[in-house]
Amino acid sequence: MGSAWAVVPAAGTGTRMGGTVNKQLIELSGRPVVEHSLRALLAVPVDGIVLVAPPGEESNFARALKDIISLNRIIIVHGGADRRESVGRGFMALPAGVGLVVVHDGARPLVRPVRVREAMKEARRWGASTLAVPVKDTVKLAGPDKLVQETLPRELLWQVQTPQVFTRELLLEAHRAAARDGYSGTDDASLVERLGHSVKLVPGDYTNIKITTPDDLLLAEKIMGLNPA
Repeated sequence: MGSAWAVVPAAGTGTRMGGTVNKQLIELSGRPVVEHSLRALLAVPVDGIVLVAPPGEESNFARALKDIISLNRIIIVHGGADRRESVGRGFMALPAGVGLVVVHDGARPLVRPVRVREAMKEARRWGASTLAVPVKDTVKLAGPDKLVQETLPRELLWQVQTPQVFTRELLLEAHRAAARDGYSGTDDASLVERLGHSVKLVPGDYTNIKITTPDDLLLAEKIMGLNPA
């Protein structure tokens, strides 16, 4: 199927984190948040990584990550106006011969390499996969007036994470269709779903949190303290 490369979108503004430092470069246990994500992917291992940085911050990311970049095949490109465009730019920077694409949020530093390998295995079989965990809480559908319209069946609901893994051809087709139709989506799996293609859910870990707020950073520190590398 060819080599496996990762695309790591890290081009979000991170407004909910506050502060002046990009949330991907905030230190978590002595290393930038995004470096933990990169190291987890390299431990899988993947053959290389395209890191998508915010436009104008490529040099900041290169300086902060110079040690890991110097020892591995990591390419930095700049992102676009939204997540879909950023992943698309990362996709276009992939070298020839890549058969499997692992898309992982730079702000998910606690992903376990074993889970990435499981997602890759299922993507080779199904063409598309994503890590996910069963929803724990009762989920209700509400209208614009915030009045409950329906209680959704919890046993059928999953909270989607990353990485999401795809064959190169399928992800390319999905992004081309989304760009043509002006569809952004909230993840790459939704772009593939629009094609009518199934996405395999692969059980992940509840600890695979996304760093979005300062509270998430504190929680990640505690989790890492309980599970040191």
